[in-house]
Amino acid sequence: MPLPLGHAAIGLATCETVGAGERRSSRWGMFVFIVIMANLPDVDVILGLLLQGNGNLFHRGPTHSLLFALLAGALASHLWRLSKRVPRMSFLLCFSLVFSHVLADMVLTAAPVSLLWPLQVYWSPGISDWGAVTHALLFQSIQDAGIISACVVYVIILRLMRGSLKEQRVPAVARRRFR
Repeated sequence: MPLPLGHAAIGLATCETVGAGERRSSRWGMFVFIVIMANLPDVDVILGLLLQGNGNLFHRGPTHSLLFALLAGALASHLWRLSKRVPRMSFLLCFSLVFSHVLADMVLTAAPVSLLWPLQVYWSPGISDWGAVTHALLFQSIQDAGIISACVVYVIILRLMRGSLKEQRVPAVARRRFR
């Protein structure tokens, strides 16, 4: 099961794939925004903890759906209008970042997600109190090492492929001039 570090790595790889051509603002601002967007569906855990002391109360429900990804992507792509600190990103990139979380949970965990909410609703079973959530964040994040490693390898391969494609597009005479 991906935890916040794994979802952040998947979000960064998604940004490299979908948002490669977008104008970049502050690197730190972009990084923080990507990490927040990639982990946004798990806001349901925080809500469950705050309202009932159970992180599983709402987990894997509406926030893990296609509709939520569409709405959050639309909203996030316009947040830059409220503050200069928020990076300007396209709807496609914002949607892809949120949806990468949903897809990762679908593929990398056995528990179902409510992909087509409100037509289908699944909830995480059991109780996950503050201690269990804190323990998972602090001590189980090591399992995200495989996800992080795979994302790093993916981004490196993607960048190498992009570099070789750019080089192939430039005529040989022009390449010699600019070296």
